[in-house]
Amino acid sequence: MKKIWLLFLFATTFLFSQNSDETCQILNKINAMIQTEHIRPKPVNDSLSIFVFDNLINELDPSRNIFFKSEYDEMSKKYRLNLDDLILANDCSFLTDITEKYKNGLIRTKAVLEKIQLGTIDYAKKDTIRFYKKAFPFYLKKEDLEKVWLKKLRYQILDEMAETSENLDSIKANFKSIETASKNLILSNEICRISTLLETKVRQEENLYNFFCTYFDPHTAYFSDDSKTSFVASLSKEHLSLGMSVNLNEKNEIIIEEIDPNGPAYQTGQIKKGDQIISISNQKETLQVSCASLESISNMILSESNKSITLTLKRNSGKNFDVYIEKQVMKDEDNSVFSFIIGKDSKIGYIKIPSFYADLDGNSRKGCADDVAREVMKLERDDIKGLVIDLIDNGGGSMEEAIKLAGMFVDYGPISVVIDNKQQKSIINDPYRGLIYKGPIVVLVNSNTASASEFFSGILQDYNRALLIGSNTLGKATMQTILSLDEDKNTDFLKITINKFYRVTGKSHQYVGVEPDVVLPEFYEDVYQKESDFPTAIKNDSIAPFLKYKPYVKRALIDKLAKNSTARLADNFYFNDIKKINQKIDQIVNTPKAELPMTLDAVFKQKKIVNSLWKEINTFNDENNPLDVYNSTVNQFLLGVYPNDKTINQYQIDNLKTNPYLNEAVNVINEFNASK
Repeated sequence: MKKIWLLFLFATTFLFSQNSDETCQILNKINAMIQTEHIRPKPVNDSLSIFVFDNLINELDPSRNIFFKSEYDEMSKKYRLNLDDLILANDCSFLTDITEKYKNGLIRTKAVLEKIQLGTIDYAKKDTIRFYKKAFPFYLKKEDLEKVWLKKLRYQILDEMAETSENLDSIKANFKSIETASKNLILSNEICRISTLLETKVRQEENLYNFFCTYFDPHTAYFSDDSKTSFVASLSKEHLSLGMSVNLNEKNEIIIEEIDPNGPAYQTGQIKKGDQIISISNQKETLQVSCASLESISNMILSESNKSITLTLKRNSGKNFDVYIEKQVMKDEDNSVFSFIIGKDSKIGYIKIPSFYADLDGNSRKGCADDVAREVMKLERDDIKGLVIDLIDNGGGSMEEAIKLAGMFVDYGPISVVIDNKQQKSIINDPYRGLIYKGPIVVLVNSNTASASEFFSGILQDYNRALLIGSNTLGKATMQTILSLDEDKNTDFLKITINKFYRVTGKSHQYVGVEPDVVLPEFYEDVYQKESDFPTAIKNDSIAPFLKYKPYVKRALIDKLAKNSTARLADNFYFNDIKKINQKIDQIVNTPKAELPMTLDAVFKQKKIVNSLWKEINTFNDENNPLDVYNSTVNQFLLGVYPNDKTINQYQIDNLKTNPYLNEAVNVINEFNASK
């Protein structure tokens, strides 16, 4: 998939007329619940006011080209230090004032864009542009509005032109026609996005509620009934789905990439792979894909509340056509446990756990832990000699499932200590006596291994039950629950952080992450957002160790295997090349940029460097010694019963064959077995 860095100017929604009393009532209910239930409540004071105001304004105008400096200064003087007092006094009219100014800013910006659209742009004029990673001060003056937008648009047009060909001379030779087409595309999209914002009567309060919540910690959040339903559905491996996946092509068009033959999209008989999505409608509103945000498009497609949608599609260069689809409850293959066997001789089992999904209704055995247990039993029938558990990109999920799963791999004893906001300690014990599997285990982790998956991997590491390979995990060691703000209405909810958990050693991975026994680099590791990057993240601490537990093997054995693995990989070309590519990514993403001349030559050169890097990343693989990956006997039988699963099964096998992290996990297990 093409990597795109988007400025979500147009992702913000707002309210033109709202009930100030209702807004403040909800905020004060949120505050009351936080003050009594949160693990680390803080007073509502000037510090909160500054945090909420700054985030709200940054959300509305991240590029500093909507609000005039005079407008910002006026709002800042009135509200930046006073939101706390206004909220506590049940006066939330400030939101109406701010969003009215935002609406006015959008209207005048649209007028300027329409003027620029009719005129010409002077590309010969000497000028430069600089990009900032972090928020910068408001500077826009009334008399400079057109000039600021001309600069932004000039760069965007040159950037779009640079995409049209890999031959700079060809672009220069056809400059006029390419510039006209690029200008029309960029201006039309900008105007359309602003028009969409002005026409969409979606309420802005949710942003306000969530900025209020994240002042206390990054994981406390407000949920409307719809957002709560979608969040809960994300924790399940079955949910309402269209039965298709989409992607961006090289023209930034949204294209249907795959269609599940068991899903509703396929059953319409009208949709084909490669169709372009022009617009999406949920019968209440229609989003034109060319000028809506990716966030709003994603919400329209994935939201559980949109049980039916109409897609306007285009095939090749034909006419647009509409297809009505009603979502069905489907198994999410990307969120389901699966397993394979590696090697005909060594026979190492492999289990991928994409998330700790749960059976939230309690009516069936569809939780992650039970699914893993079934895959282990399948693998055991083929007499595996070791097990790799893959938690890479596992963002967590149900803590109950993580506790159950840890209990299956630990014989008996305590597995964690939980502390609430009253500093009361509770011990979580292994819920199962005995082991579902007794052989050696390697766990794969990375920067996106978070929450419940960190909890699980930390337990196996502390019990010396598994050796961890990969990169430092995210660093979230807190637990949340969802509570209703008003049990009579049940329309507004709070996902609130109520506990911190600690390892059996008394240490915590909160803020710092779980450090693997064998540390390996991964792509984008300096770009991924970690817990420590959030300004309101709860800091790391520890408690005095007091638990007794029996490690599975001696730590010296794990350390020896880790040391040998590190030595074995010291000169590995794959991981050393990742380090080199990461340095290039860091130069592009994190290093302060020099001013860029606003010329086609300079923009084309920059585009070529970036595209070359993405190409290097996307074509980078380990073709040496491909692994022998195949299905267990039971799963091979099941593929015969369910042949529609063969395509995704083969895709999974092909991805694993050249996985260097899995390759090293197999090496570690083979070394362990050889040393016995």
